[in-house]
Amino acid sequence: MQAIDSDALMQVTKRPPQVFVSGSGSWLYDQNGTRYLDFVQGWATNCLGHAPPELAQVLGRQAQQLINCSPAFFNEPAARLAGLIAAHSCFDRVFFCNSGAEANEGAIKLARKWGERHRAGAFEIITFERAFHGRTLATMSASGKPQWNSLFEPKVAGFPKAAFGDLDAVARLVNPRTVAVMLEPVQGEAGVIPASREFMQGLRALTTEHGLLLIVDEIQTGMGRCGKLFAYEHAAIEPDIMTLGKGLGGGVPLAALAAREAVCCFEPGDQGGTFNGSPLMTAVGCAVMQALLTPGFLAAVARKGLVLRLGLERLAAKHGLGEVRGEGLLLALDLGSALGPLLVERALARGLLLNAPQPHLLRFMPALNVVDEELQLALALLDALLEEQRAR
Repeated sequence: MQAIDSDALMQVTKRPPQVFVSGSGSWLYDQNGTRYLDFVQGWATNCLGHAPPELAQVLGRQAQQLINCSPAFFNEPAARLAGLIAAHSCFDRVFFCNSGAEANEGAIKLARKWGERHRAGAFEIITFERAFHGRTLATMSASGKPQWNSLFEPKVAGFPKAAFGDLDAVARLVNPRTVAVMLEPVQGEAGVIPASREFMQGLRALTTEHGLLLIVDEIQTGMGRCGKLFAYEHAAIEPDIMTLGKGLGGGVPLAALAAREAVCCFEPGDQGGTFNGSPLMTAVGCAVMQALLTPGFLAAVARKGLVLRLGLERLAAKHGLGEVRGEGLLLALDLGSALGPLLVERALARGLLLNAPQPHLLRFMPALNVVDEELQLALALLDALLEEQRAR
């Protein structure tokens, strides 16, 4: 393998030796020309796969026209993308930023500003055990990862945690300081754990009853990943605030905070960012939205999600594994034991990129335009790996 000096990079995660230099659709290529079937896709970021021509064309065209004019001025792509999100959701206004953590940070700020105005200074946001909302200090505090309990102390106060799926536990935490409830419709890092339709509807009823905001973190679940444009649609509810990221930019840094008009209480100077809503990034976001809104695209995502689910369920039955869970093309296979990291390593050696957010499971996040043959190839490679493991 050709050596590449990476010593100048700050070591914040363990990385394999491969250095990826190009990609196309569901495939990545390393510095030696070896190809890999990618079912991680930047943690569900590359919703249209690697180097999609429509995004490359938009980037080139927009870069020649206008890259950044400062968020102190309007620009056409940002206005157009905000209009598309508003037209296809229950939200009225959109604030663009660069990452999911930044969008969630904005949601926290907006909820607290709203609480200051409408709930006598209420500021607490009920979140959930094992949730993941980002890596800023506030979003880490809102998260429920046990590994972060003593990291970067002191944390930001005001995020009481409930058990995911337990409506009574949420109700017990409501008090005069409460301003909102915030959750992922599918807890990704916790192990692809979907909130039930009944739980989502119960949260909407509970928050409405108490005059609270309901915030959905759709950084990973939004933009078609779960078979609908936004995952909250599966529960037939209308939240007050939504955050988007990952798939919104199709691979470029783009995220969004969307809210109903009644919640939009930011004043000039409350929120901003140098690169937020740049013409270059939002032009790509428009192209992503247009692709997802193409007739039949989301139905195809739901169908391919079912193909992958059934294939994983067959493997689970064959190899004596646990359940398959998730929604659309965000799925997980419970391995029943801490084999995840080992299988990820062995899959990489076979040319298949997988992810193990928890030691006992594998997560699958292929491109939304993955083809059936690639799904079957991934299942066949995984089957062979499981056979080898059983033989050991």
